[in-house]
Amino acid sequence: MHKIFGFCAALLATQSFADDHNGSLEKFEIRGTTLVYDTETIADAEIVADDVDVLLETLRANSGVRVLELNSSGGSVWAGREMARIVIDFGLDTIVHGECSSSCVRVFLAGENRQMTLGSKLGFHQPTWSAANMQSYYEQWRQSDGWDTPFDFSAWVFEDTQREFHEDLTYMISRGVAAEFAVKSKGIPNSDNWYPTRVELSLAGVLRSE
Repeated sequence: MHKIFGFCAALLATQSFADDHNGSLEKFEIRGTTLVYDTETIADAEIVADDVDVLLETLRANSGVRVLELNSSGGSVWAGREMARIVIDFGLDTIVHGECSSSCVRVFLAGENRQMTLGSKLGFHQPTWSAANMQSYYEQWRQSDGWDTPFDFSAWVFEDTQREFHEDLTYMISRGVAAEFAVKSKGIPNSDNWYPTRVELSLAGVLRSE
């Protein structure tokens, strides 16, 4: 057992990468052929953009990794999607040990075989975007994206939300999840969490072993 940052000379090309991604490095740990990704044992940690780079570099430097073990309550939707893309590309299996909720589920579903240890859970709910973050995004991108007024931005958000909803459903079904289950998972308010039973997850194709 050893922390990734304990042998960063073999993992990272430059010290600047380690400096820039130190917070993300702490979330990863190699255990034999398993790469553990855990945001829950670090205070105020969640899935963030930097984790995408660290995941990719870790897998490139450790060709023997076959399984990604997850323990995360979620975070960035974009980062979750990119991490899922990488997991699919490397053909990894996934397993939950603890909790995997929100954007973490996207990463979990990327696994070829998908399991969870006894006592673990998968949590589903709708994504959210706070008013403060929306305002910040609008102010940062309004000129480059041509939003003359907040109403222009609102129109874009409306279209983008529908597009992402469709993409999420398509992704879940493409990963073998039953359509009825996928639709139900998208109806859970962000203020709540749906934790299906192991039987429900297995019948719906969320958990699978081939």
